[in-house]
Amino acid sequence: MNQLAKMIDHTLLKPEASESDILKLCEEAKTHEFFSVCVNPYWVKTASKALAGSPVKVCTVIGFPLGANASATKAFETNLAIEEGAEEVDMVINIGELKAGHLDAVEADIAAVVKAANKRALVKVILETCLLTEEEIVQASQCAKNAGAEYVKTSTGFSTGGATAEAVRIMRETVGPQMGVKASGGIRDYASAKEMIDAGATRIGASSGIKIIKGE
Repeated sequence: MNQLAKMIDHTLLKPEASESDILKLCEEAKTHEFFSVCVNPYWVKTASKALAGSPVKVCTVIGFPLGANASATKAFETNLAIEEGAEEVDMVINIGELKAGHLDAVEADIAAVVKAANKRALVKVILETCLLTEEEIVQASQCAKNAGAEYVKTSTGFSTGGATAEAVRIMRETVGPQMGVKASGGIRDYASAKEMIDAGATRIGASSGIKIIKGE
């Protein structure tokens, strides 16, 4: 199970999360040896301080959860988050531009975040697969790959649905073996986590990480 813990981003993105909730999340991540904690940008500094000296990384979200922020805003948010201690950033694509077929705009938006991160932090690209057709999942994954991101990610967990094994499979087939694929949204037990990994996921985003590694 320790190997599984190393694939989990222990996540708390609820708007009502308080400082004590974030500190509890960090303690749990250290205890169970999760790969990272994933928190909203405001809490990056808090998490970074709480996890200092531990191998647990700090991950945050950019343009979250809608993805409709200006690219310059996403880039600024990325830079600030990294300066405050984020080692990974999960950005939401411009879903409207993807749906409109404006792939150049989608790719440029991702590239703005990749450029702002400048290899100081790993970039994961949230596609929000529940809103996309299979073709759009392929297109969005290709945009992320072309823009130089390290990962594609299924979902924010705040839309109409979460990760599915089918979406993960499509993403993995599209990006090939070199890029990471993160499954997130609605993964609440060991069986669903295993299903995602079997489909090609190399990282799991979940608020139920402890339950997952206990095999519940």
